Amino acid sequence: MTPPGTIIEYLDSGRFICGLVLQNNNNRLRLLNQNGREMNLPASRVVTASKTKHQLASREDRIALLKEMAAIRAALTDSIPLEEIWELASEEEEEAFPADFLAELSFGENLTDDQSAAFLRAVFTDRFFFKYKNEMVNVHTPEQVEQLRHQRQKEQEKEEILTIGATHLQSIMQGNQVSAEQWPDRERILGWIADFVLFGSEAAQADMVRQLLKKADLHQPNRAYHLLVRAGIWEKDENLALLRAEQPVEFTAELMAHAVSIEEPTAEELLADPKRKDFRELNTLTIDGASTRDYDDALHVEELDNGDILVGVHISDVSYFITPKDPLFLEGMERATSLYFPEGQIPMMPRELSQGVFSLIKDRVRPAVSFLIKISPEGDIKSSKIVPSVIQVKRQLSYTETDKMMETDRDLNLLNKVRQQLRLKRVERGALLLSFPDVNIYVNNQGKVAIHLSPSDSPSRNLVSECMILANGVAADYLAAQEAPGLFRSQPPPRKRLISGVQNSLQDIACQRRFLSRGELTVHPKPHSGLGLNCYTTITSPIRRFLDTAMQLQISHLIHGKGMLFSADMCKNFAGTIQQKLGRANKVRQHRHRYWILRYLEELTGKRVSALVVSHGPKRVSLILLDCLFDIDLPVNPSFRVEPGDTVKVRIAKVDALDNTLRVDW
Repeated sequence: MTPPGTIIEYLDSGRFICGLVLQNNNNRLRLLNQNGREMNLPASRVVTASKTKHQLASREDRIALLKEMAAIRAALTDSIPLEEIWELASEEEEEAFPADFLAELSFGENLTDDQSAAFLRAVFTDRFFFKYKNEMVNVHTPEQVEQLRHQRQKEQEKEEILTIGATHLQSIMQGNQVSAEQWPDRERILGWIADFVLFGSEAAQADMVRQLLKKADLHQPNRAYHLLVRAGIWEKDENLALLRAEQPVEFTAELMAHAVSIEEPTAEELLADPKRKDFRELNTLTIDGASTRDYDDALHVEELDNGDILVGVHISDVSYFITPKDPLFLEGMERATSLYFPEGQIPMMPRELSQGVFSLIKDRVRPAVSFLIKISPEGDIKSSKIVPSVIQVKRQLSYTETDKMMETDRDLNLLNKVRQQLRLKRVERGALLLSFPDVNIYVNNQGKVAIHLSPSDSPSRNLVSECMILANGVAADYLAAQEAPGLFRSQPPPRKRLISGVQNSLQDIACQRRFLSRGELTVHPKPHSGLGLNCYTTITSPIRRFLDTAMQLQISHLIHGKGMLFSADMCKNFAGTIQQKLGRANKVRQHRHRYWILRYLEELTGKRVSALVVSHGPKRVSLILLDCLFDIDLPVNPSFRVEPGDTVKVRIAKVDALDNTLRVDW
């Protein structure tokens, strides 16, 4: 029972407040506090109560007394040697004591109300040595004291990081340069923020970063991203998908040293291998994009006396330089593929090799794996053999140059006839020609995005494609004939077949793509429905695809008469790794392609663009934006009826590439 006239203390937001009890009604106290506020307080919130009763008439006198007592108690609190009292108390067997007993160790007997209250204030304020619970003061063990001190130090350090960090982050957002000298924690904290942008709540310092951004008033969407751009940590169009995937980008110093140590072999060194044939006099040529610098395949063609045509597909012999134990092989397995983005390339092999000694550069002597395939005028394969060779490319052509020369250049004209026959043969066997235009994305120095569509089935591109399919099919047939395990690509028939033949519309192709069966990677051969082949692998891009590197090593071993290099179990392990790593790389590629398309569409916000209606369901309509071949879907609009194959205008309503959002309206 706390009678009127008693001065009590209670806690409000961590602060001690003095109050004078005016009434006590069923454990609810009516009181006047030191701030002049009359209030009701549950009796359970009282921390201390005076033994002395105070009867003051005026409100002003009561408030003055309360303020005076609060000041006296605050001053007394600061003078209490709490650690000395704890040292004495911790020597006793008891774990808890009445508050007044411990207060007497500091003030002596005959405690005043102010002294008793001051001691409890000290216990609540310090918290290192004692804990007040159930009207008793519990004594902390030395271990608890040390733990609490360590915790307090960490809290102080954290508060310092937050305060200083928030100030510097605000300065960076204002466009100021903040150096590591000015802010020693700069790189560490900006690294935390980068991890938070990439991984959100899964980032190691997610909670700390949230508090830091909130303190700096930078917690709005994407503000942290723009902060990192301002700080120079990221570029304006940073590839976040690449960073999230943790796809290797740079090569280690050890790997680069190893790459540089690989020397260009001479013809004499290469021909010391009795199995290797000298094809340097052949009129070999490469056909690639104008910006290509890693040439891994070359072609030559001969018309034989009996009317047959000999097609030579010559692949850079990476197996001459590396073995399965080579660090380059292991690095290639980790990367799985080269990645190409509008802003640059991430090669599977170091550029010093992929654009140097591994590359079929014009006039340079190079080791190759040559596929020599005799084809009838009707496009039937009459014979084939695979031999290690030495070649010296005579011409390096671009797709554009090849298309212009196709009718007048004898070799190109002959190859073009071959590719037409090969293509027709595959279609007759059920191949699906899904020749979507290529979406070429260009980004200038100011970050402006332009898109250009180019046909993927131009004569030159289709020529190269058919020759590579031809060589890859021969490689798969060879492995199958040798009963050797490998990495075979296969594909079941489509779930629904919509197209056939060579000429199909964009709308038909887009529809057909939605019904394709998922491709498989197996150790033993299975049919590839999409290509119209009984078995298929890839070996024609050993510089850019790990699967091709591994298959080249397997076939090179076999054609040298050394037997199988990789067992079925090893190939199975490769297949699992390749599928995992390719999945990661393809996800990065798709995300980045989508990002740049959205960046392009940002400039068209509010405008109408052409779209092709692909399919029409009861509730949704699937379309393709024709200038960038981007898939969208819209709800059915009853007042605007459309049919598959129609070209319509849609409005780009809202785009945010960074948020990966696009809204399109009819």
